[in-house]
Amino acid sequence: MIHMGFSGLVAFFLVRVFKVVTPVKMTFEIYATCVVPISAFFASSLWFGNTAYLHISVAFIQMLKALMPVATFIMAVLCGTDKARLDVFLNMLLVSVGVVVSSYGEIHFNIVGTLYQVTGIFAEALRLVLTQVLLQKKGLTLNPITSLYYIAPCSFVFLFVPWYLLEKPVMEVSQIQFNFWIFFSNALCALALNFSIFLVIARTGAVTIRVAGVLKDWILIALSTVIFPESTITGLNIIGYAIALCGVVMYNYIKVRDVRASQLPPESIPDRVSKDWKLEKKSSDIYVPNNNNNIGGNISASELNVDEEAPLITSSRLSHVGRTQLSK
Repeated sequence: MIHMGFSGLVAFFLVRVFKVVTPVKMTFEIYATCVVPISAFFASSLWFGNTAYLHISVAFIQMLKALMPVATFIMAVLCGTDKARLDVFLNMLLVSVGVVVSSYGEIHFNIVGTLYQVTGIFAEALRLVLTQVLLQKKGLTLNPITSLYYIAPCSFVFLFVPWYLLEKPVMEVSQIQFNFWIFFSNALCALALNFSIFLVIARTGAVTIRVAGVLKDWILIALSTVIFPESTITGLNIIGYAIALCGVVMYNYIKVRDVRASQLPPESIPDRVSKDWKLEKKSSDIYVPNNNNNIGGNISASELNVDEEAPLITSSRLSHVGRTQLSK
């Protein structure tokens, strides 16, 4: 909740005071139908995900986060933004089996914490799908600053409700040791994370951020076992997470392959050259004079088409037809 409030305040100054970016045209209808649902699921993913840290270890939480592609794929299919495919389904099944094996090998397994984390994962997946469906349908493009400007205040309100109803009544003032610099530095790191993700995607691409995400999970698991004594991992944990990681890597490969295939031209250059040569040969070999024996003759409309790629260059087909007519 403090992070969302701080991020919204920083975004307000960057947009309204310092004029770093220009806000998009946001009507009340778009805000109510797009921003509010996205903010609600964003706040849900934060609340459920952070609550899970009270029940299960950091290492096990990172292993459970391997379910994110599974949750995203299921939500995308349900919302109609993706199609159910056999290869992707097999990858999702492999990831799920790996997570189940890793959960079976967890020493400090807690069903409540696991449910919190899985619920937060599905809330985050639904937020991603809604962002694609709602914002793209409205034709909106939000960068990290404008996203925080519109989403962070609304998420702050959604996070304030469970804090006020569930957490505040059991909090004792004597137990709260508020350190401004700890909260400020923590919120600053969260803000820097949002900006860094945007810069990495803009300068490199989505492939790099996917590989970096896998590397980040391994680093977090390794550091958590060193810093936190309760984050003990077993051999079955490692085997299960390795199986899930193989499924995640294969899923990333499939998505990257699909993106590259969609960016390819409809026909390759050799095929297009061969097709143009056949059309030119066909139009130059066939000549049908008219009944009036005019010198110019009749040329079909297809032969009079100008080359689309070089409209200012005289077509070779016309020059060849003209020479054929003059010789006769």
